Amino acid sequence: MCGATTPATESVLCSRVQASSPPSRIKVYLAFAAIYIIWGSTYFAIREALLGFPPFMLGGLRFAMASMVMFAWCGLKAIPVRAGNAFWKVFVVGFLLLFAGNGAVVWAQQTLPSGVVAITIAVAPLMFTLLDKPQWGVNFRSPATLWGIGAGIFGVWLLFSERLNAQLTATEASPELVALLVLTIGILAWPAGSLYAKYNPVPLANTASSGWQMAVGAVCFLAVSVARGEWNGFDWSAVPPRAWIAEGYLVVFGSIIGFSSYVWLLQVRPATQVSTYAYVNPVVAVLLGTYLGNEVLNWREIAGLAVILGGVLLINLAKYRTRPG
Repeated sequence: MCGATTPATESVLCSRVQASSPPSRIKVYLAFAAIYIIWGSTYFAIREALLGFPPFMLGGLRFAMASMVMFAWCGLKAIPVRAGNAFWKVFVVGFLLLFAGNGAVVWAQQTLPSGVVAITIAVAPLMFTLLDKPQWGVNFRSPATLWGIGAGIFGVWLLFSERLNAQLTATEASPELVALLVLTIGILAWPAGSLYAKYNPVPLANTASSGWQMAVGAVCFLAVSVARGEWNGFDWSAVPPRAWIAEGYLVVFGSIIGFSSYVWLLQVRPATQVSTYAYVNPVVAVLLGTYLGNEVLNWREIAGLAVILGGVLLINLAKYRTRPG
């Protein structure tokens, strides 16, 4: 969610798996490195970009540039981009995933350390299990899944119990409490948008579909940015070089390379294996935030990370046992 971009629908991807020769191991390893390291690093990149850009301007510029690149690629490859009657489906997915989901991450990182935000977003795979109603009959028959959900809830409590106790004794809502509430919206929006996309496939190539979703996200971000007055008197010359570098990194690596690697891996590797990025990204984010951003995690946050990732691992193990390939 993170700092990561829109996943294409699983059903569309599965329908496009080709019975060709197996891909080279080097390509597979590089693609996994992209979704493990790049997506995990986007949390730190967002933190750096916020040093020069307001939150909604940051997201709007990021997805506007990324969508233009995607559409340009479609033009070069003669890939159809007209969505027609399916545009409303693309709009819903783009709004939930990129604006609500990714926007919550950007907003929260104005107040919370990038590592803490990444740990919290690790709960999203648990929410997939809770929200995927058609799969309830399968998911909730597995003791490992139930233990995984319980571990995730306990991990979140460990992560935020101290902060919430402090907020309960406060006389007014602090920016940190607002950030936690917004982050909760993101945790729900990302799985909701992904599941909607899964059960409502769009008859477009993955590149075109993601381009439209990023365009929708860009429009929503920019509309809110204008409404909040982020462009009024904005001094482009005052943006530090590190913020420009971070924004460019988010566009090229987070929104194009990472996404393309994710889509390709879903075509050549089992989806359950590809989903392991969910418990690698927070580790990468925490390491970068600690060693490059001088962020400090206390024992509760480290314990919360361990418990949440353990819960995600339990759920993935249950899926491996109940679903072939």
